[in-house]
Amino acid sequence: MNKRKGILIVVSGFSGAGKGTLLKSLVSKYENYQISISATTRSPREGEKEGREYFFVAKEKFEDMISKGEFMEYAQYVGNYYGTPKKYVEDRMKKGKDVILEIEIQGALQIKKNYPDALLLFVVPPSILELKNRLLNRGSETMELIESRLRRAKEEAMGIEEYDYIIVNEELDFSVEELHHVIEGAHHMTSRNMEWIREMREQLTEEVKGE
Repeated sequence: MNKRKGILIVVSGFSGAGKGTLLKSLVSKYENYQISISATTRSPREGEKEGREYFFVAKEKFEDMISKGEFMEYAQYVGNYYGTPKKYVEDRMKKGKDVILEIEIQGALQIKKNYPDALLLFVVPPSILELKNRLLNRGSETMELIESRLRRAKEEAMGIEEYDYIIVNEELDFSVEELHHVIEGAHHMTSRNMEWIREMREQLTEEVKGE
């Protein structure tokens, strides 16, 4: 029997919750995960490469892709478009990869509406005080920006109930294992295995015919 099809995973979280580090650790430890690459109309920053950080496309092409339904989700921030290319994700899922979208709530809710079998995870710090301390310890942001991020976190907190699981990111190694086990558990949910079940039944039917 062919190996299982990958599932679609959406990971969101407060700025400073450590979701980026968490996902990098997960992908480096387990080979069955693939972090999706988004398309954007903004210009590449120093050190960024096409197809690594983003797929960089012209605004006209992006809007043409929207009209053709080529994005799983998309949004516009500060005059630029950002979106998840449908073909990129689906091709990797067919090859057995569990594809992770690291996106904000706006995009996550689009995914949930259009792909009800997607697994939605939200990463939080152990406390809001810890969140503030992590933002302060970055040493690269003004107090005004930190306060802005905390206000944004308050807004995002109103949508957390739309997610399937909350991952409390206190100790990195433990959180990586928790995230991995949650995703593995999702593979065993019947609604996510109907394609596998149908394939198994078809193969059993062929075997019985051949007796």
